[in-house]
Amino acid sequence: MLSIVRTLRQKLARTKSGFLGKIAEAIKLRGKVDEELMEEIEDILLRCDTGVEMSQYIIEKLQEQIRFEQITEVERVQEVLQDIMKEILLKDYQETEDILQMIDQKPYVIVFVGVNGVGKTTSIGKIANKLGKAGKKVLIIAGDTWRAAAIEQLGIWAERSGAQIIKSQQNADPAAIIYDGINSALSKDFDVVLIDTAGRQHTKDKLMKELEKIDRTIKKLIPEAPHQALLVVDSTTGQNAISQAVHFNDVMKLSGIILSKFDGTAKGGIIFNLKHKLELPVRMIGVGEGIEDLEVFDVNSFIEAFFSAEQKEEQD
Repeated sequence: MLSIVRTLRQKLARTKSGFLGKIAEAIKLRGKVDEELMEEIEDILLRCDTGVEMSQYIIEKLQEQIRFEQITEVERVQEVLQDIMKEILLKDYQETEDILQMIDQKPYVIVFVGVNGVGKTTSIGKIANKLGKAGKKVLIIAGDTWRAAAIEQLGIWAERSGAQIIKSQQNADPAAIIYDGINSALSKDFDVVLIDTAGRQHTKDKLMKELEKIDRTIKKLIPEAPHQALLVVDSTTGQNAISQAVHFNDVMKLSGIILSKFDGTAKGGIIFNLKHKLELPVRMIGVGEGIEDLEVFDVNSFIEAFFSAEQKEEQD
């Protein structure tokens, strides 16, 4: 059987080739260690959404190591660069717990927030599937009442994952639906409640105030809830992801990030920028369209899959 790391490596192939591949190509074409090579690497980091500050930090660390080791071989530059990136991801690293390990009371309430089109509904369905397979009784609340398509899509995911769902008509008050849903979870002994919310632009005050109302509504029934508030971020959106996280965290205290569509982007640098800018952990990464394609973000497994050299697959 393929190892977790090998499977993850396959799913990250496009991101890895797009991000690290561009750097490797630049190093190979330049053929010598000089200031122009540093500029080329920094330009690639910026174009791959690593961010200005993070890119400058990486280049400064790289130049420092080049001077210290008196590096003249371009192959060694790539090795040092990857070591620096690994150190960034591992700094202050605390192992991310599987969501199953974090459920310590019933019902355990998780709210999903984010702008339109980032993959909230899909992420909820995948998590519901994971929880259901572990024997948890899961309730999904369709709190996105703005779009009929969102309610329909969530219903499909609920059916696929074996979860139950509470939904309403389009344009109903989302806070009222969520209140009814949590009441139902309390009375019917559900283990986990997954709450979808409308995709909202983080710069729209009216919609963000609605999210505050949802937070207050949840706390009326379970004062310590939500136990988690996860921001779903589309990996292909780039620098705007940072602004999203800051604004949403001001309204509802976030506990982590789900980085969706990471397999579909050639700009893998966003994960370094998020690490640099935010104190929020990346809890999961989306690595495909299938119901199983949502991985707990384990830094060590990610690093091994993302930075390791390609090898021939072992036989089962």
